Amino acid sequence: MSIQDIRPVKQRLRAECKQKRKSLSAAQKRQLDSAVTERFLQSEQYRANEVLFCYVSTEIEVDTREILRRAIADGKTVAVPRCIDGTREMDFYILRELSELESGSFGVLEPNPARCRKLTDYSKGLCVLPALAFDKSGYRLGYGKGYYDRFLAKFSGETLGLAYTCCFYDSLPHGKFDRAAQWVLTESGFVRIELQ
Repeated sequence: MSIQDIRPVKQRLRAECKQKRKSLSAAQKRQLDSAVTERFLQSEQYRANEVLFCYVSTEIEVDTREILRRAIADGKTVAVPRCIDGTREMDFYILRELSELESGSFGVLEPNPARCRKLTDYSKGLCVLPALAFDKSGYRLGYGKGYYDRFLAKFSGETLGLAYTCCFYDSLPHGKFDRAAQWVLTESGFVRIELQ
């Protein structure tokens, strides 16, 4: 999608996707989250990676709590993000149980650095990406702060986005610093992205 100034288009799409997600009933969301979670936990991507970088979901995102619980129970190294104050960067900390989370930036649950060890090796693993939407080229519509794009610039492992089918588009506007996911998973299944 070629547009000179993509910011207004992204803002409109963010509002559209938030509305689509908020319009889901609690029962619909549970059903969609369950389908995504089961597909993810049965996937080769999950089984093949011993290190899992994963976001902690908010109310309108694909729920990752069961993914986090199962990965911890399966003995994987589970790392979740914590925003660095005064920057648009984040670190990942190893999570051993969900009780190690606390309310952090933007009201999102983050690891308590007093209880969790910082992970510094970004050379391997699977990073599960949050977004309001993804497209068929793997590009994501985030929340506009750029945290994940900055992190992905130094991450060498695999990337997988979680989304609902209602927020999976043919094409989304993206800029030169936007990083595409290698896989996108919705309740309907996996899409393998052919990265350029």
